[in-house]
Amino acid sequence: MKGLALAVVAALALVAGSFVLYTVDEAEQAIVVQFGEPMGEVISEPGLKFKLPWQNVRYFDNRLLVWDGDVTQIPTLGREFILVDATARWRISDPLLFLTSVRDEGGARSRLDDIIDSVVRDMVSSTELEEIVRSKDWEVDVEELDDPTLAERDDVNLEQQPQLGRELLESGILERARESMPALGIELQDVRIKRVNYIESVRRQVESRMIAERQSIAERFRSEGRGRSQEVLGNMERELRRIRSEAAREAEEIRGNADAGATRIYGAAFGADPEFYSFFRTLESYRALGENSTLMLRADSDYFRYLERPQIE
Repeated sequence: MKGLALAVVAALALVAGSFVLYTVDEAEQAIVVQFGEPMGEVISEPGLKFKLPWQNVRYFDNRLLVWDGDVTQIPTLGREFILVDATARWRISDPLLFLTSVRDEGGARSRLDDIIDSVVRDMVSSTELEEIVRSKDWEVDVEELDDPTLAERDDVNLEQQPQLGRELLESGILERARESMPALGIELQDVRIKRVNYIESVRRQVESRMIAERQSIAERFRSEGRGRSQEVLGNMERELRRIRSEAAREAEEIRGNADAGATRIYGAAFGADPEFYSFFRTLESYRALGENSTLMLRADSDYFRYLERPQIE
């Protein structure tokens, strides 16, 4: 019976302890609430704590919390419609004020949706697209571009630095959004733009423009290639004509030298024995007639004088 009594007492002590004892974690802050109203100060020291049985404890995270906004369609100052996805980091700086203003993290995120989305929309709609997507200190090396024609376009000035840039735009959003945070017991640590993209209709226009630009660049390369091809073919044709001309000139020189040599030999042979030379040349002409050649000549023609009466001296 004594053991049973001890067990009953221990059980009653545990039940009573669950109503009057509570713990606070290192990553939490706590407020004791009585009938919906906060009682006392914020409890930020971790450990075992005491409260009255009819009181409740509200816990608040002491760490950085994440806020992710919805992807929003916003027109820029230049009327380009883009999709903006923003995110923020925040913490509960004043749990008492937080409890009375937004009650819990769900209410806080709802208020952050209204405040940050509104500031992002106002800032983006008053900023040029180039200022949103580029950093202020981003320098463009034109020589390293895949498309060197971008530097020559009138609508693109890559060397001009943005006046605002992505970082300063985000800093402006953070500064404006922070103005409403103290009244909510929230400390806004950071706001970032995670992603910027075109809406579907604008994306198709941009893709069509990119395709047209690439086709223009390809056509320019093809034109340059055709021009280079014609230049190479022209040089080759000119070189071929020069080689043929030099070959023809050398051939004529060789023929001329050969004819001059033959003439010189013929002249020397004629000068040594004119009668024999005349006889030899006449015989060569006989051989050139062929077997079936027919000549109509007078009987006393000089062409047959060596056949009619051979002259032997």
